[in-house]
Amino acid sequence: MDINPPQLLSLPAGQIELRDARSGRTNSVDLMGFEIARTVVTRAEFAATAGRGLTDPRTPAHGVTWFEAIDWCNAASEAEDLNPAYARSGRSVEWNVAANGYRLPTEAEWEYACRAGSVGPHYGPLSEIAWTAKDELSAPSDVALKTPNGFGAYDMLGNVWEWCWDYADTARYGDYRTFRGGGWADEAWNVRASVRRGSAPDAVLEDVGFRVARGACGAPTAKSAQGWSAESDRNQANVRGPIPFGWTPLKFD
Repeated sequence: MDINPPQLLSLPAGQIELRDARSGRTNSVDLMGFEIARTVVTRAEFAATAGRGLTDPRTPAHGVTWFEAIDWCNAASEAEDLNPAYARSGRSVEWNVAANGYRLPTEAEWEYACRAGSVGPHYGPLSEIAWTAKDELSAPSDVALKTPNGFGAYDMLGNVWEWCWDYADTARYGDYRTFRGGGWADEAWNVRASVRRGSAPDAVLEDVGFRVARGACGAPTAKSAQGWSAESDRNQANVRGPIPFGWTPLKFD
């Protein structure tokens, strides 16, 4: 991959509280230190492995599926002689939490990195840190033009939504994965550190891109790390009693 690797920030260990809007519960997550990119993956970076053109190379790669983001992470890892984080077979993806290669952040990691110690809906005045509907853009802006957060990360709110590793809700939405942060055409109420959305891992959404993380965070056989747990995914999908209309619980092998 003939590009400079993503510029990574080293984040210290810490704690983040995540709220589940459906259950109303708040979960406190202890995080190991990890690395996360200063910006989302740009078109130039993405094109180096995905074969897309270099028009507007400093804008975020967008319209990228979750599967494409996973595949890019593995390709970038192999190019730098790192251990790929993911093993993919069709729609099935396993995360080796001991791998040192590029990966998508968990939701807990993403929100921790976004907040950077802040406690409000934004890590600064929204007009200064994020591209939103108020800017009346028709496409994403070049990265790193707004003010970064306290960790030095740019555009964690606004510009493009960012895929995360976690399922959105294995009981209600099957294999949908989450994305965070808000996009260039979103109103302010949608561009907040706590807002989460989800879609199918093969969905092409014009305002969704991704930011990479790095850092081993468990043993090779572990099925939980950094706020994510495979057991919790399975338990949530195990709906007892009649399935509510519109719900599509994920079937685990």
